[in-house]
Amino acid sequence: MTTLATKSVRRVSALLLAPTMILVASSCSDLSEQPHDALTTQNAFHTDAEILAGVAGVYATFRGVQGNGRFMAVEELTTDVLIVPTRGSDWYDNGEWLDMHNQKWTANSSGTLDFINGSWNDMFGAIAKENLMIDVITKAASGAKGDTTLAELRTIRAWDYYMLMDMFGGVPLVTTTELKQYPRVTRDSIFRFIEAELLASRNTLPKAWPAAYYGRVTQGAANAILATLYLNAGFLSKDVTAAGVVSATAYNSCAGITVSGPKSACQAAIDAATAVISSNVYTLNTDWFKNFSQDNQSSTENIFVVVNSSEKGIGSNWPHRTLHYNQLQLDGGPWNGFATTAETFNSFPASDDRRGMWLFGQQYSFDTKLAVNDRTNKPLVFTATIADANAATEAEGVRFNKFPPDPSVATGNSESNDFPFFRLAEMYLIRAEAENELGGALTVNALADLRVVHDRHDAANPITATTQAQIRDAILKERLLEFSAEGKRRTDLIRHGKFTSWTEATLNGVSTNPNRGANLLLFPIPAPQLASNPQLTQNPGY
Repeated sequence: MTTLATKSVRRVSALLLAPTMILVASSCSDLSEQPHDALTTQNAFHTDAEILAGVAGVYATFRGVQGNGRFMAVEELTTDVLIVPTRGSDWYDNGEWLDMHNQKWTANSSGTLDFINGSWNDMFGAIAKENLMIDVITKAASGAKGDTTLAELRTIRAWDYYMLMDMFGGVPLVTTTELKQYPRVTRDSIFRFIEAELLASRNTLPKAWPAAYYGRVTQGAANAILATLYLNAGFLSKDVTAAGVVSATAYNSCAGITVSGPKSACQAAIDAATAVISSNVYTLNTDWFKNFSQDNQSSTENIFVVVNSSEKGIGSNWPHRTLHYNQLQLDGGPWNGFATTAETFNSFPASDDRRGMWLFGQQYSFDTKLAVNDRTNKPLVFTATIADANAATEAEGVRFNKFPPDPSVATGNSESNDFPFFRLAEMYLIRAEAENELGGALTVNALADLRVVHDRHDAANPITATTQAQIRDAILKERLLEFSAEGKRRTDLIRHGKFTSWTEATLNGVSTNPNRGANLLLFPIPAPQLASNPQLTQNPGY
């Protein structure tokens, strides 16, 4: 185990970047052909070091998930949290950014072919690697074989399937290295598979890894995935059909859904969240921004993260997607793209310290700390209002600074801020929401959990909600304040029946598709996947 034991996952950049296993071509639902450079149990993975390098290669796939137009960005881009306006000749890209934001995508649109198809390939490519490494570990006779490593890989694979199910509903369920085409299974089948894998794996995982193993999944990570799976069971366990089985306009409650136990999905969400909260492994950071800083590997709150590095090419680029060209003097400068809507920015009270994640008003250089101008030499002043997202100025739109940049890095892909999939704060809010849905005496508990998160930011303005509906709305608001830019908003809006009805005033007064149907709760199966695998079927409405 020396390969990963002697260095943290953050430092083993060669392992994280190496193309350890390439099993799939550009259309990843077609597994019938094996590339010549593919690694198999026959031609590789004969030593502990090779096996652990393969496991590190699995973790490296998460970097694509957090990428510029991949899963985590798409989860925000299709909502009121993230908008990428066209600024002159910048950020048009065949209209794909605004088509995604305005929910006008099709199975063959530019955004689908780029972002959605890219996400499909990212995750099925990762699953192919996971299946191979599970096969390797199962057959290994060396010291690297172990139930813990198998549990680790099964948990990671479950998370990849969670993201696929969230985006597409039922997808092909592939658990072996057999190279063939697979049909779709129902969304409920994927839901039950994920649940079974996590339940079978979580108690074999360690509660915490030694510092040298930073970034590897734990019992807390498995329980966090379970908690969000159960909270969203009201729609994640159901197929979206032309008849609209999953409501686009009503709250999709976890109540009334039975999961393993058997128990209510809401109770299961409470139990999984409580397991994390009561583990004594995680604590809420007094400094909330510590969870997103350049050295956030020392955060006591982050449960499951994408590990990033300041080494060239293996870090995050979040700051560079959003900052103005003149705010950093690094290689090529930032890209002046990602912004938020006025509606979301104005939802952050001035008294709430989380408002500090946004850059608004006169802007300053992260290098010199001095005020900067735009490229026309006028003072760079970020405004909340975007008059026309099709023709925005350089300065329109409030910018994200949740993951602040390091001015000393060489490129836009070298930020060391780790990206959190799950934090302890979310476990409190998941538990609060599930408690509120069960109602009765649990309403008191729901308010207490909600206040744990709210009061560390804005205790002077306490939560005043009392009814179930009011508490539900207060939790959704709190999730917006707490998790903006963390890839949570799309799922939250779907669960609350608001994904196809949110509005804003940025695109000549009408920024969103006025004819949004329940089919938009799922993304289309991208045209390249349908073409490469005739066993796939398209989602309704596309």
